[in-house]
Amino acid sequence: MSEDVDPFDLSKALEGAAKTHLDPSIAKFRLQAEYERAGDQESAIEKTLSQLRNSQSRCVMLGVTGSGKTFAMANIIEALNIPTLILSHNKTLSRQLWQEMSGLFPDNAVEYFVSHYDYYQPEAYLPKRDLYIEKELSMNERIEQERFSTIASLVSRPDVLAVATVSAIYGLNPPETFLQQHVRLHVGQQVEPHDVVKELVGLQYRRVTGEITRGELRLRGEVLDLWMPSRDDPLRIRFDLDGIIRIQVCEAVSWESIDEIEEVWVHPKEFFMTDPDRFESALDDIEFELQQRIDFFEKAGKELEAHRLESKTRYDLDLLREIGHCRSIENYSMHFDGRTFGERPYCLLDFFAACAQTFHGSKDKFLVIMDESHVTLPQLGGMYHGDKARKENLIEHGFRLPSAADNRPLMGHEFQSLVPQILYVSATPGERELRQLCEITGQSVPKADPKEKRKPLMKDALGEIQGISRMEIRPTGLLDPSIEVRPTEGQVQDLLDEITSCAQKNERVLVTVMTIKFAEEVADYLQRMGVKAHYLHSEIDTLERSEIIKALRIGHIDVIVGINLLREGLDLPEVSLVAIFDADKEGFLRNERSLLQTIGRASRNQNGRVILYANTMGRAMESAISQTIERRQKQIEHNELHGITPKTIEKPLPVMGIEAEELLAGTAGKGMTGGKRFVGGFTGKTGKKGDEGLVKKFDLGAGSWGDDIVTNLSQPTSDNIPDDLGDSESRLIDRLGKEMNQAAARLDFEKAAKLRDRIFQLENSNSN
Repeated sequence: MSEDVDPFDLSKALEGAAKTHLDPSIAKFRLQAEYERAGDQESAIEKTLSQLRNSQSRCVMLGVTGSGKTFAMANIIEALNIPTLILSHNKTLSRQLWQEMSGLFPDNAVEYFVSHYDYYQPEAYLPKRDLYIEKELSMNERIEQERFSTIASLVSRPDVLAVATVSAIYGLNPPETFLQQHVRLHVGQQVEPHDVVKELVGLQYRRVTGEITRGELRLRGEVLDLWMPSRDDPLRIRFDLDGIIRIQVCEAVSWESIDEIEEVWVHPKEFFMTDPDRFESALDDIEFELQQRIDFFEKAGKELEAHRLESKTRYDLDLLREIGHCRSIENYSMHFDGRTFGERPYCLLDFFAACAQTFHGSKDKFLVIMDESHVTLPQLGGMYHGDKARKENLIEHGFRLPSAADNRPLMGHEFQSLVPQILYVSATPGERELRQLCEITGQSVPKADPKEKRKPLMKDALGEIQGISRMEIRPTGLLDPSIEVRPTEGQVQDLLDEITSCAQKNERVLVTVMTIKFAEEVADYLQRMGVKAHYLHSEIDTLERSEIIKALRIGHIDVIVGINLLREGLDLPEVSLVAIFDADKEGFLRNERSLLQTIGRASRNQNGRVILYANTMGRAMESAISQTIERRQKQIEHNELHGITPKTIEKPLPVMGIEAEELLAGTAGKGMTGGKRFVGGFTGKTGKKGDEGLVKKFDLGAGSWGDDIVTNLSQPTSDNIPDDLGDSESRLIDRLGKEMNQAAARLDFEKAAKLRDRIFQLENSNSN
């Protein structure tokens, strides 16, 4: 990047844009909620706002499960009215947050930015086994669409709220480069259709004559059809002799007009764009680095590594010269960006800085909220080290140039230096965020007693540190669950009796264990005993996990057996019992914070209780139990003072499969102008064989959860639709009609046509 170019200055690209969309006093965050602040939300929100407005760079908000942390975050976002990034540690919770925020801010740009890989096996080399592993990936085009939408919003409007995972710290083009490569079209613009097409082809859009998909355009006479990667719906631009006369947003299948707009920003088809001069310069830089590295290997007597590197890199260079792209282009990003060795890559945070500087006057005027910070912050810090270890092996053995190491996630200190203000939100704040709070407020960091030779308990640290915003009162009046400790002998049989009791009262149960194998064994045993149970662990993909959780809420499943996936952020009011096996085995899954988070899953039901199976009383157990009892007593006193009767949270029940259908149609979430885009993911993995039998046995509704959710949404072909499915013919016709419409919405016209023919066949047989 040349020194005279400010990568955060978007002003030139914004010239001529509609000012009302750029003014933060007009296009501002507007919170729309059906309820007001309650409990201790008011004091926590005002305390946090006071700290942030006084330029405190790191703040901590402690909010127990059910205290309304998301609503508190929304109030803070509205009050500050600056671009905000919410970071979460996994896609499931990110999607849940995105949907909630879309409902609270329907008129703003609520975006979703997560990894666009359904499956990703990075390139690697294992020296001890002399094994080279080629990069394999499966990219989700709809999540890629979401990522584009996030970037497009950040460079073109002031009211952006993005929910993201750790993918936010991975490399992107600088904001200025992204905006240099764009086309702005508006009604009244004097331009020829062919000139517009020429510009769009320069942005890597593909011109076609038939049906178009994302990233393609079609010109028929004076009508230009264009489908941007970040949009759910294509655009139709109409010309006359004087230029552009209409810009219409159209329905993807019928091309009926949905809306009309005055102007449109057409961004590049690809994230990584560069001008021809920079591209040629990058190729020269790669050649120079390659020759240096070959010389290094030859002087060291490493002929194999030199040959390996030369053949691999020259193959990539040939592809770059011929088609402008290669399979491993990200390994050369340092050269294409114009960065120097060791210089950090640009990332999503740079786009927030650009948005803040352009619309709010300073690149420091944006906020990062880190949800479940005790998990998210360590995860952010660990990404760089894992990437570095893998890249070092590749570079050392001649598979990659040294510059490949600079295609990386941010280091922990780089992330911290890029964020002007962070609000850490958690029911159990971690050591890192508490230490940061102490450092910036001039407090001493709590230390363990030398006699203990252990880290101080969170309970003790929270009692010493000042300046933490607290939300420990639930507006619903719900109490922390009652806790009982039971011996491990006969624990599975004891649990079975408890599950039976809960099932009779139409209540659900969560069981946490230590290993994947034990989770599956417990679930299998419960199934054999006639209990509707299912396991949930890290080998189950995001959308399948969502369907299992919905099945629990609906009652298709009574019990979920999991490991640590049941802890942070899951909102399951039907769960009245949480059982924790091996509660006394202290470690990552059974430390003070983990136990408190798991216990919190039972706090949304008025009958909530927890059973800890253990033979001893561990230090973490004792602390978690005492804190739960203290909070329970505090809530009881609040309820008595205000005449509140605890009542289980009422939350609308989900519909099996409906989320997947809406995701595929691009309508998930509640956002109006800022949302309604795909947020799920597929892995293509094959599910466990036992799932299908379980689904049929217990009538779980959505078909097998393994393999591909799309194929499990009742999509028969005309060849395998039986004449009699047990329904009346009219009901069968109705069902096939819905499936036909779903197939059409997915642009699967071949399947839709087969279903249509089957409907005609049934209707004709009725008339005969």
